[in-house]
Amino acid sequence: MSTTGTTDREAAGSWGARDGRETAGRLLRAATRSGAHLVAEAAALVQGWAVLADPIAGAVYSTPASAAADGVHAAAAPQEHPYCVQLPAAGAVLVLAPAPTTPTEHTGHVAATTAALLEVRGQRAAELRGEQMRLHTTLIRLLLAGHTSVVTETLGRNTTTATETLGRDTAVAEGLGRDTATAPATEGPGGNRLTHVTVYRLTGADIPAAHQVLWRAVRPSLDPYAGACTLLGRLDGELVVAELHHGGDDGRVLRLVSRVSERHRLLAGMAGPLPLAEMPTAHSGAAAARHSATPDRRIVPADAVGTSRLAPLLPTVPYARWAESVLRPLAPAHRHLLLVWLRTGSKPRAAAALGLSAGTVRARIRELARLLGADLEDATVQAHLLLALRAPGPDDGGNAPLPPRAPGTDRLAALPDGLLDGEAVRSWAYGLVGGLEPHLRIALACWLRHHARTAPAAAELHVHRTTLTSWLGRCAEHLAQNLADATVRAELHLALRATRNGPDDPAALPRRGGRTYRRL
Repeated sequence: MSTTGTTDREAAGSWGARDGRETAGRLLRAATRSGAHLVAEAAALVQGWAVLADPIAGAVYSTPASAAADGVHAAAAPQEHPYCVQLPAAGAVLVLAPAPTTPTEHTGHVAATTAALLEVRGQRAAELRGEQMRLHTTLIRLLLAGHTSVVTETLGRNTTTATETLGRDTAVAEGLGRDTATAPATEGPGGNRLTHVTVYRLTGADIPAAHQVLWRAVRPSLDPYAGACTLLGRLDGELVVAELHHGGDDGRVLRLVSRVSERHRLLAGMAGPLPLAEMPTAHSGAAAARHSATPDRRIVPADAVGTSRLAPLLPTVPYARWAESVLRPLAPAHRHLLLVWLRTGSKPRAAAALGLSAGTVRARIRELARLLGADLEDATVQAHLLLALRAPGPDDGGNAPLPPRAPGTDRLAALPDGLLDGEAVRSWAYGLVGGLEPHLRIALACWLRHHARTAPAAAELHVHRTTLTSWLGRCAEHLAQNLADATVRAELHLALRATRNGPDDPAALPRRGGRTYRRL
């Protein structure tokens, strides 16, 4: 009997070891394919569901997909899911929910082996991450240089190579990135090539850490989506994110960029979707929009920057006809340069956004001033020019044929009669700047005429710079506007001109001896 019992126990132990080896073998073979296959195999082995949850990206891998929300919730509140097995894995949390009939020892073995393999994949990916990041930066530079076909072909070749070598080198699957390795990067459903791009440009003190976090969050989260590829690179101290897709942006990358921006206190501009060939336009537009970002609004879309609140209130046909008339001498590239300059508020900032030298931007603006026959250094002209650049195009209702331009008409220095005289415009203007005390209104108007430069404005007002700075702070608080935004300043300039009853002359500043003032 004892012999028989010993034989039975040995047989049972032998079977258990063999079962453990088979389980480890299945998980290892799945790990050589991809992280998604590894998690799917773990779910099959425990006859339940499995989720790899990331604190930024949410559900990185989920089998089945419907278990993603449960997995993320279990990782965040483990005490509420006592039936789940949870282990840290590669900076995330592996959550397994086994079937009730699955032995506890078997579930623990699957969880430990899966977590260890995920760690190995993560470490291998980290070894090549620097090289991968440099490759992404190079591809972004090629897009900015106009070599779109080279980039799409490169992504396509990396996709094919990764598919053929997943079993030999798991790092390829974690490379350029995993979002291109698991599905064709330049071919989506139906074989359509990636045609559009959405660009984000982020700045802040914590860019290196944000780059690492965003790299990890964006890359695996796009695994199930074959219709997009995301490139991340650091150019000139900025973090640039370029999402290539088919024209439809599902908002996943936007949400991730928003979370990272909040966590690392970054400011970001966003432009797109635009055709892939217009990558330079999207790149500079994102930089211009970033100058309107604040700690309360860390991501600003490019199409939300400008005189958009005023433009819809103007009569469409005369507005569009005037804008087309004054801008007729300019090519599209000229208009884009002026728009970026006016949005950023300075020539050096515009040069950085456009990738040009400050001297080149100054020279081109001087040439454009000659073409337009206007003094582009005048604050009123700049406000009118921004208004003209944001006018509706031919497809937006401004498609009436234009008469030949008569000499001396349709100039930037003055708007057409009646354009700002409507009741809606007056209501907008009074709603924006109404209620300002006289000395604040005069100080704000003077400061705007001096292009937001405090020293010359204070000198003209005959007040100390500290006094003017205090007044401007009160103006910003009263108006609930960001005075650091160049386009906001343009709107305020137009609103002050539309609501003034007399000249906002510094000489009319209420005073009470010396350089002080008195309230009225």
